[in-house]
Amino acid sequence: MKDTRSGQLILAVDDDSDIRDMLRDILEMEGYSVATAANGLEALRAVYQSRPALVITDIAMPEMDGWTFLARLREFTDIPVIMLSALGEEHDKVRGLREGADDYVVKPVLRAELLARVEALLRRTRSDETDGEAVYRDAALYVDFERHDVRVRGEPVELSPQEFRLLAALIRHPGAVLSPDRLLELSWGTSEGGPENVRVYIGYLRRKLEPEPDVPPMIQTVRGFGYRFNARRA
Repeated sequence: MKDTRSGQLILAVDDDSDIRDMLRDILEMEGYSVATAANGLEALRAVYQSRPALVITDIAMPEMDGWTFLARLREFTDIPVIMLSALGEEHDKVRGLREGADDYVVKPVLRAELLARVEALLRRTRSDETDGEAVYRDAALYVDFERHDVRVRGEPVELSPQEFRLLAALIRHPGAVLSPDRLLELSWGTSEGGPENVRVYIGYLRRKLEPEPDVPPMIQTVRGFGYRFNARRA
């Protein structure tokens, strides 16, 4: 069944034309539309012009590499991004995720794995667009999910796209204890990546949302189980 995929545009970015052609063939066979770019500069133009549903990008490219492209992209959009690279060291994967990529896949990648990761990210994006109320508000926190506007006691707080998705997942499951694996699925669109990623981003959120050390935390650690969001009542 391809009904949820048909017409969705994916941008494939790689300086190797053979890899671009391979990605196009794999994705088009599954019913996606595909645009391509040979470097980050071309990719930015393509994003401005066509607003793809998802981007798959290499890292080592001329004119503008994948790191710079990702940074520029995250200045104006949270379109899901999969980094597809021959750089397979752990620090490369961690850097990609911390700088705003939604997933990181090491070349060579199997067709079935790539398609599963693409569908997981698009499924998460569809869920983000339809789940829950448009605005959350309690005594301390205000979140406009459509505008990605976050305020703590009236003061604006800047969150990265990944931080925002993690916060949204916690808010939309009030009182529930969410395991790291569940938060990976809800926020990253995959169960891979390990609890360390979740722990790091929970730390980022706490530093930005909970500046008062003596106040009970919004995000509570339930030792041995996961994390729970607690609304501020006063």
